[in-house]
Amino acid sequence: MRNILILIFYLSVFFPVSVFSKNDLYEKIDLFGEVLENIKKDYVDDVDQAEIMDSAINGVLQSLDPYSAYMSPELFNEMQTDTKGEFGGLGIEIGMEAGVVKVISPIDDTPAAKAGIKAGDYIVKIGKEQVQGKSLLEAVKLMRGPVGTSIELTVRRKNVKKPLEFRIVRKIIEVQSVSSKTIGEKNNLGYIRLKSFNENSDKQFLKSVKEFEKIKIEGYVFDLRNNPGGLLTQAINITDFFLDDGEIVSTKGRKISETRKFFARKGDEIQGKPIVILINNGSASASEIFAGALKDHKRAIILGENSYGKGSVQSIIPLRNGGGMRLTISKYYLPSGKSISEVGVTPDILVEEQDNDFIINTEKDNQLNYAIKLFSS
Repeated sequence: MRNILILIFYLSVFFPVSVFSKNDLYEKIDLFGEVLENIKKDYVDDVDQAEIMDSAINGVLQSLDPYSAYMSPELFNEMQTDTKGEFGGLGIEIGMEAGVVKVISPIDDTPAAKAGIKAGDYIVKIGKEQVQGKSLLEAVKLMRGPVGTSIELTVRRKNVKKPLEFRIVRKIIEVQSVSSKTIGEKNNLGYIRLKSFNENSDKQFLKSVKEFEKIKIEGYVFDLRNNPGGLLTQAINITDFFLDDGEIVSTKGRKISETRKFFARKGDEIQGKPIVILINNGSASASEIFAGALKDHKRAIILGENSYGKGSVQSIIPLRNGGGMRLTISKYYLPSGKSISEVGVTPDILVEEQDNDFIINTEKDNQLNYAIKLFSS
């Protein structure tokens, strides 16, 4: 009975009385109780009713969007714990789509990227466990494990008929978020690869820009491909380097505190030099804010493929049973007023990856080669 009362609380929160009458709400609750009783009485196997209630609560949250989810006390505790090097990861950012785990982006130089996992892959099996029906956080738990141990992932890939299998060894994931070099026939272009937006990315990024400015670079290529995002503040700080004024991004939520606008301060660090930004399906969240803002202000040409479309903010809310919930509380909007959510940023110039042996930042990188040719034309 206590579990049903918990579910009643969730139903009353997510489906307020104004949506339908009290009688309709109580009829739905009675229907749920009837279903639960029939399961208990007639289902072929014994079931744990607490687990059923957890699944029901998670179902309510996941019906809202792919990023909201319920965490049991055990799972919530694991997510809160500092692993201190005891557990390793694979180096992928993942999301949910139609009940299946989708790879948002493999992070450069991590086990997943080296094994050949690509943005847009669907993970259908983790070890011997089918992913269908599991929550995102349960999938994350399955992929974590002691450093040096391996896990087998089975994935489905667009335009590939058979499932692909990858055996990946877990490692401590340490991401160097910024790398740079000069490119072009005359080495007159600054190339900066931004792999994530972590707490020091803006300082590293600005340092690279200032080093390039000393040698009179003529233009820049900023590579955000397979960058899953990170801190909103970092996206704002880095975008601000290249705008003289104007809006960078806004967030809109139901609470006034979640509705904000962020603006650029005066001063373009590279004095209006041309910029090309590379994006792909693995560019998400903070990457989309950076690319979208510079596109809307006509400060950069966006080249590559449509970005992922993750334009929402989640908050972790502790619950009285020791568990927690991850809930979307606001969405990002570009200066044009367009939402990033599920739409992403559309490139000005569509250039798709070519060849099966395509590797970012190599001779086989046709997108980067195209960007370099733009400057010479």
